[in-house]
Amino acid sequence: MHIAAGERVMLSGRSGSGKSSLLRALGGLWPHGSGQIRLPAEPALFLPQRPYLPIGTLREAMSYPQSADHYSPERFADALKKCRLEHLIPRLDESNHWQRFLSPGEQQRMAFARALLVAPRWLYMDEATSAMDEEDEAAMHRAIIDGLPGLTLFSIGHRSSLKRFHSRHVRVEDGKLIEQAASGAV
Repeated sequence: MHIAAGERVMLSGRSGSGKSSLLRALGGLWPHGSGQIRLPAEPALFLPQRPYLPIGTLREAMSYPQSADHYSPERFADALKKCRLEHLIPRLDESNHWQRFLSPGEQQRMAFARALLVAPRWLYMDEATSAMDEEDEAAMHRAIIDGLPGLTLFSIGHRSSLKRFHSRHVRVEDGKLIEQAASGAV
């Protein structure tokens, strides 16, 4: 399989078919298996189903693993607004255990805010919108598509509503990658 720069590819398939393993291998997070993966030397970010938010200020949790000083205050506020988390802007410098405080959907939106803040060239998403309703899911995809021009997106998802945000759909069936028809992405 070849993924061109700027392409948005959705991977789907039955549970246990190897989707997450493939995504982790593409993200350089899975050393097991065989074959060859060649990736461009561009900044990448991995958004899992359950995002990691370290204990500390919200600003530190958003910028993790970078230092919060790496980004301007305006960038933090802008990312939160675009991810429907504007109610958290006044709390950016508050220390908390954010994984306990935020709902699963808010945690996932926080991961999208991190993506907007960090601005990777490649974004790997493993069911990164599973705790969101379709409206929030659509808003997050529009935010990264509009906010990160030229982004290459490789995501795992099961909802048919996700297809419209991807230019290609690939299914994993019996250990093989099966190309599906183009989806007419937005």
